[in-house]
Amino acid sequence: MKISDISIRRPVFASMVSAALVLFGVIGYSRLAVREYPDVDPPIVSVSTELPGANPQVVESAVTDILEEELSTVQGLRTLTSSSQEGKSNITLEFTLDRPVVFAYHGYPWLIHRLTYRRTNHDNIHVRGYIEEGTTTTPFDMVMLNNLDRFHLVMDVIDRVPGLRSKAAHVRQLMEDERLRCRQYTRENGDDAPDIRSWVWPS
Repeated sequence: MKISDISIRRPVFASMVSAALVLFGVIGYSRLAVREYPDVDPPIVSVSTELPGANPQVVESAVTDILEEELSTVQGLRTLTSSSQEGKSNITLEFTLDRPVVFAYHGYPWLIHRLTYRRTNHDNIHVRGYIEEGTTTTPFDMVMLNNLDRFHLVMDVIDRVPGLRSKAAHVRQLMEDERLRCRQYTRENGDDAPDIRSWVWPS
């Protein structure tokens, strides 16, 4: 006898079996251990510099030591290793996994949050994306209404990076003023501000 026949003849029994399967699935998902997810590779940055013709001692003093001194002040740095060879310097930086991540996503932000749910550093992932605001306004004003504009992203970084709010308060206020200026121009002229419309990446 086929399952479909049983379901037709005994609908209550079929409903109970379906409910039991759903219940077992929910219980199993809730007890799924984090270790079942793939391991997360630590964020690593490699810095390579060439000084043709220099011996390792010169590369160490003229390049590696100077770069190490500057890079060691970067926030969230876990380890810094370096090597000096004939005409070449290599520095590897490994960062911690607890730093805030802020980025703009041209789609629905909940998609990214679903992908990163229960993953390492999930609470520090802040996605700015389409929230269905500003469908009848100018292009940049629509971006601002969805909190995807450059000014809001800078403000996000200042708010979320530890120790940056007090140091960059003036920059945050400048970004807030720029947002207000652009919004006001759009309301008065029905278009984006000229510096926004004509902006291009520097060549």
